[in-house]
Amino acid sequence: MRNLDLTSLRSFVAIADAGGVTRAAGFLNLTQSAVSMQIKRLEEMLGTQILDRSARQVGLTPSGEQLLGYARRMLALNDEIFGKLTRSEPEGEIVLGVPHDIVYPAIPQVLRRFAKDYPKMRVSLISSFTRVLKAQFARGECDVILTTEKDVGAGGETIAELDLIWVGAPGGARWKQRPLRLAYEHNCFFRQGVQAELDRAGIAWEMAVEADSTRVVEATVSADLAVHTVLQGSEPPYVERINHGGQLPDLSRMKVNLYIADPAHSEAVLALGAMIRQAYVARPGRPVVSERGDGLQQDHHLAGGLSAAQ
Repeated sequence: MRNLDLTSLRSFVAIADAGGVTRAAGFLNLTQSAVSMQIKRLEEMLGTQILDRSARQVGLTPSGEQLLGYARRMLALNDEIFGKLTRSEPEGEIVLGVPHDIVYPAIPQVLRRFAKDYPKMRVSLISSFTRVLKAQFARGECDVILTTEKDVGAGGETIAELDLIWVGAPGGARWKQRPLRLAYEHNCFFRQGVQAELDRAGIAWEMAVEADSTRVVEATVSADLAVHTVLQGSEPPYVERINHGGQLPDLSRMKVNLYIADPAHSEAVLALGAMIRQAYVARPGRPVVSERGDGLQQDHHLAGGLSAAQ
């Protein structure tokens, strides 16, 4: 009787989720050659090819697509058995800090999954500016934080790089008028950089709204009274990306960074960090960057995204 190797199945699922062997290897904390060898053994055991390597990006063959559902179910059952029989469920609280503008869409999905896997753990979500969150993290008041920054600080890990884009009212025309009217929160990190880009482009601008509330900014922009900037993929309701055709300057890319307390006070903290990382890996068009602020390789086990006002 032949038995499937669960380790190889886990690598196969990781490749399917990450869209490639290289990303999957980093996600599993294995070398690319080790992952490739596992897939080769799995294909030899099954007597069929499960990965389509003919295109630039690795895809699944029809057999691979059929295997994927079975593999997920087998791994889920394996993890459930180990979770029930080999450990007591962790209890306690984790403080997670996230800038308000990157809470959606990744964080609710992560919290839902974490609550299922760690039902006795409570996650307290703090939403604030990156500067505030990093200060709280430094004081030990947060266990895990996400930030949006131009660079990554010591101990941080860049999990995505996203474009900063212009947004305005659906069908609005305010972006065509000069001076360009802007709406930002007082502490928004993006604000000064955007103003500098407008100055370099020779575009006159003025502040229409300086607020303490994100809702005030969103309401002003959705009423076509001003424009704003957000990270691509995090556009709030009632606004849309401005297709300016070069009439506004192109803006820089920003890093979404993950910081995890070291040492973490429980395995659940590492698991939450791994779930956040995986959520960004799974988001199409959101490349993961293996960049650490301290120059060290991340070593968290697999346990299982957004304007950033800072």
